Order: sequence, then structure tokens, then C-alpha cells
Amino acid sequence: VITSAEISNVLCYFQLCAEDHAWWWRAFLNSGAAGLYLLAYSGIYYCTQLEISGFVPLLLYVGYMALASLLFFLITGTVGFLACWWFVWTIFGSVKVD
Repeated sequence: VITSAEISNVLCYFQLCAEDHAWWWRAFLNSGAAGLYLLAYSGIYYCTQLEISGFVPLLLYVGYMALASLLFFLITGTVGFLACWWFVWTIFGSVKVD
């Protein structure tokens, strides 16, 4: 979770340096991409390591992993957004306009 906040801050900084000030959704999606990675890894893990036979166990595995991935996407996306929001608030708060 800390790593997603740090990566979100770095990518937000690069975006602000390019004078693209619409960082809100990108900060959420950059951090939340870890949830997509978790979903892809669970699919690879199912194909290579698990020996589940039957439709119902497969349905349960896919359903629970999709739910866990969605939850992880939302948690890391929110953490990344809040970290980026604090970062932007801090750097623009230190700018003195006279």
C-alpha cells in the first residue's frame, strides 16, 4: 500500500511537470492497477498450480478472486489518490504568490 502511494506521487509529479493538471483519475488508476495485476496473477496461478475440477469450485475461485481484486483495486486506488492529493496540496501550498 505504501508503494502504491509512492508510485502515485512520482507519476503525479511527472504529470504536473508536463503541465497536465488533470491528475485525479490518473492517480486513482495508477495505484489501482495493482488490483488488475492481482486478477491476472490469480488466473495464471489457477492455470499452472491449482488442480480444481468441476464448475462450481471454478466459479467460486473466480468469483472470490474477482471480488478480492476489485477490493484491492479500490483500496490501493484510494490510497494513491489521497497520497497524490496531499502531495499536490503540499507543493501548491508552498508556492507564494505576491
